[in-house]
Amino acid sequence: MGKKGGSTGLKRKPAPRFWPIHRKEFTWVVKPSPGPHPLQESLPLAVGLRDILGFAQTRKEAKTIVSQGKIYVNGKIRRKDSFPISLVDVITIPDVDKSFRILPSAKGLILYPINKEESSFKLCRIENKTTVKNGHVQVNINDGSNILVKVADAKKPQEDVYMTLDTLKISLPERQIIEHVKMKEDSFAIITGGKNIGKYGKIVEIEKTKAKKRRNAFVTIEDAKGNRYQTILDFVFAIGETKQLITLPEAV
Repeated sequence: MGKKGGSTGLKRKPAPRFWPIHRKEFTWVVKPSPGPHPLQESLPLAVGLRDILGFAQTRKEAKTIVSQGKIYVNGKIRRKDSFPISLVDVITIPDVDKSFRILPSAKGLILYPINKEESSFKLCRIENKTTVKNGHVQVNINDGSNILVKVADAKKPQEDVYMTLDTLKISLPERQIIEHVKMKEDSFAIITGGKNIGKYGKIVEIEKTKAKKRRNAFVTIEDAKGNRYQTILDFVFAIGETKQLITLPEAV
């Protein structure tokens, strides 16, 4: 009988390049389980605890820590060491009173330490939106989940203020919208892909598109030192309008 489904194992060599693992020390590595993020854009909790944070020496130790309910991801206990974590997820470990936010860097994804106040919310980018049967607006965000926004009339522009690629600041674990950040010029943003991944600053220009998709529009970002970086809109994540809503590593 033929095999059904995809492989449950993952060898170290073809694993995503940003995973901080030794490629030739062992053959196998933990494969992220199906969840809110694709394989090439995430890493499993076990790798985060063992290889990045150093809270475990082996996968068995990491598995024990996670199974005991000591790890929170976005305000919820996760008991599977293969659970995928990715961009702007918040990892909280109450036993050591520490929290981390996953951020992009030149090396891929990093777990950046944050304070208790910042661990109470998460930023999410709107990837798509639809109008559901009752007339409300459903926004689809980058972690694979949806948020239902109640409006009196979704056809009125003044009520439906949420646009694709805008950012929502949501509370954890309640997942209530606290703030809305528009993807526009003069907003603060961080680059999440391409050769300038991890660079951040203020958006100084967004190309006006007519003959191509908006996600492919060129965006110019200027950092605090006056350096300018260009990328496409799909690789830009807005993090604040008048100020940055999250703490970021110092620019190199």
